[in-house]
Amino acid sequence: MTEQMSTKYDPQSIEKGRYDWWVEQKFFEAKPESGKTPYTIVIPPPNVTGRLHLGHAWDTTLQDILTRMKRMQGFDALWLPGMDHAGIATQAKVEGKLKEEGRSRYDLGREAFLQESWKWKDQYAGHIREQWAKLGLGLDYSRERFTLDDGLSKAVREVFVKLYEKKLIYRGKYIINWDPNTKTAISDIEVIHKDVKGAFYHMRYPLADGSGHIEIATTRPETMLGDTAVAVHPKDERYQHLIGKKVILPIIGREIEIVADDYVDREFGSGAVKITPAHDPNDFEIGNRHNLERVLVMHEDGSMNENAGKYEGLDRFECRKQIVKDLQDMDVLFEIEEHMHSVGHSERSGAVVEPYLSTQWFVDMQPLAAASVEAQKNGDGVHFVPDRFEKTYLHWMENIRDWCISRQLWWGHQIPAWYHNETNEIYVGHEAPADAENWTQDEDVLDTWFSSALWPFSTLGWPEENEDLSRYYPTDALVTGYDIINFWVSRMIFQALEFTGEKPFKDVLIHGLVRDAEGRKMSKSLGNGVDPMDVISQYGADSLRYFLATASSPGQDLRYSNDKVESVWNFANKIWNASRFALMNMEGMTYDQIDLSGKKSVADSWILTRLNETIEQVTELAERYEFGEVGRSLYNFIWDDFCDWYIEMAKLPLYGEDENAKKMTRSVLAYVLDNTMRLLHPFMPFITEEIWQNLPHEGESITIAAWPTVDDSLTNQSQSSSMKLLMDVIRSVRTIRAEVQSPMSKKVPLTISAKDANTHAVLEANAAYIERFCNPETLTIGENLVAPEKSMSAVVSGAELFMPLEGLIDIDAELARLNKELEKWAKEVKLVSSKLSNERFVSKAPEAVVAEERAKQADYLEKHATVEKRIEELKNL
Repeated sequence: MTEQMSTKYDPQSIEKGRYDWWVEQKFFEAKPESGKTPYTIVIPPPNVTGRLHLGHAWDTTLQDILTRMKRMQGFDALWLPGMDHAGIATQAKVEGKLKEEGRSRYDLGREAFLQESWKWKDQYAGHIREQWAKLGLGLDYSRERFTLDDGLSKAVREVFVKLYEKKLIYRGKYIINWDPNTKTAISDIEVIHKDVKGAFYHMRYPLADGSGHIEIATTRPETMLGDTAVAVHPKDERYQHLIGKKVILPIIGREIEIVADDYVDREFGSGAVKITPAHDPNDFEIGNRHNLERVLVMHEDGSMNENAGKYEGLDRFECRKQIVKDLQDMDVLFEIEEHMHSVGHSERSGAVVEPYLSTQWFVDMQPLAAASVEAQKNGDGVHFVPDRFEKTYLHWMENIRDWCISRQLWWGHQIPAWYHNETNEIYVGHEAPADAENWTQDEDVLDTWFSSALWPFSTLGWPEENEDLSRYYPTDALVTGYDIINFWVSRMIFQALEFTGEKPFKDVLIHGLVRDAEGRKMSKSLGNGVDPMDVISQYGADSLRYFLATASSPGQDLRYSNDKVESVWNFANKIWNASRFALMNMEGMTYDQIDLSGKKSVADSWILTRLNETIEQVTELAERYEFGEVGRSLYNFIWDDFCDWYIEMAKLPLYGEDENAKKMTRSVLAYVLDNTMRLLHPFMPFITEEIWQNLPHEGESITIAAWPTVDDSLTNQSQSSSMKLLMDVIRSVRTIRAEVQSPMSKKVPLTISAKDANTHAVLEANAAYIERFCNPETLTIGENLVAPEKSMSAVVSGAELFMPLEGLIDIDAELARLNKELEKWAKEVKLVSSKLSNERFVSKAPEAVVAEERAKQADYLEKHATVEKRIEELKNL
């Protein structure tokens, strides 16, 4: 068996080809005919354009752990893969490619452009699948979906039509978030707010009757060209006499009315505000209340239009500069006040978002959100892990605004609405009207999130009734980051409740963000991003996966560092070497030869007991999604208990003459390794499969092997306690030797005094272990023994052990050495104390230098005191 295992742990060689074998053997495919209880997760679909980043690797690793574990526990596990068409992102990539070729989408036309987009999709979908394979993700590719495939497109049309018929989708002219770079509307949650250094521009608008002026302030002076009113609070005494009067809009010369509205904050600024209904959402509402004209002054690309007068054609920010200069020249702008304020930027393009009056399609969110909140509060909602994120979800749903779902793109689900060429009547349906030649379909597409909101049930075939939908829906768990609760989680919940009458998943496991070692968010600008494929090339998928899964608790951010991944590689290397040792000592052994019914050593009973405890801990913690704690439990058992203790103790019977003891040790090694690999498998699938295939085993693959269960007949707490006593004795001897710098190779007398007969019996029965690991010249074990003169001692549970100092060190030589060391530290203390007592040095030297000298002083004093104490101890022996 060991001939198949390399003498060195090399993740690249053991991972090569293994994933293809898993997929070819269909180990990851759900089997509805099995009759097993289903367990379902749908993958959060990555954008088809992108490379998977560390956040994706973390997210999918957690899902893989859950589905691998559930499959091993006997569930019919379905982990359904798929990708998102990523409307804005994909279209931007394809248009960028065309631009390099000197073409645009308009040169191609819609159909040809979509053909180019599908080519792009096919190319990059292949890249994503390659990365999934590198990570070892156990996905059921037979059910892979894409948000633009025929089935999902049918689901999208069904939802749109039904919501429209219920008057929950409507078309209207409202202020939306406009991205001038991509020339499309974006939703509120696609707007990232950044603090930007700007200014308040204070202006005087002259009263039309020549009786004075009214002061206003704005951060966007270019929008004043679209002003159609000035508003004041109806109870503001300063302006009562002006309400109903008119002012002249500078530059444009248009007369606009002064209106009274409760929205105005009397305490802010001058208490008067300019109203631009076409370029501000609050102004839009005020405009509706006062029947104000809506004057749009910009084109869709952010340049000024014909309503901007002489500024027509200027970019909005160039216009700002020019209009500020002109207003100063006219003595209208009298103050520019620097101001830090929050400015919305497009998550997609980075452009400053423009509030923009536009005709769009919207979802009326109030009834949908209310139903979701009610379900959550009456106990029928989803379970958030950690539960604090339920508040995040509820706060969003209780304060939600209508959702703008139309996008001015070509790549995506074209809105299933047609306009009559003559009457402009709107028809909404699954297909074009019968007299299609008289109708024109809306050119816009739906927001990408509209289709991904249906993901848990559309991927299973909804709206058609089928076996997969009835068997695997609702799904069991969703794994995602806290930054996407509003984007996606909330939308999946309200759409699922509306169209299936059930919540889309039982649990939502929320993780944080991957940050760099300093806690900074990873970004291109900082240059601190890490490609998970590079990490896998260096350390292997298992090392990356184990680190990502165990380095954080639910809901918390994770700090990435190569050192931490390398430490996991060392852990994997330890497992590999321990397994090779075990396998070398069970050559030719078959699974049916594993026999744990005979006499066991104290070490055998202890490791089997610890295995049972670990199985119980790992299973319970994993069910609670506490993967960080699972990692600690596995690490402690594998590294400390199995590798450092049991394997070392197993060498005694393996290299001894007792054949029965040898057989038992081999059986224990085989049994413990088999179960340990299965516990570890969801975290480290490649190395565990390689080792398990070399072990005596039953079945084709560890991926479909049974999850370990506790065997109570193998738990022996009495023997386990005896083993812990032996371990304490061995550790104590090693500690004493380390303190006096006596190597383990040097033989010294060891006396152990037991406090009772039972402890005495345990020590006597296992004296071979003490002799092997403590290397005593003589070993004396008894009850209530008198301590030898001049000896080092240590207390363990139920016993005290003594090592004569004379055998460990030359006391006179050690005292001489320690006195020299004491003189050394005394000199150092004197030097640094002299420096610090010099007032001139303390007052003139930099604060950091003085602090460094004080730290030295404290360190030297501590070392001096330690050596002094040791000298006194030796003198008193």
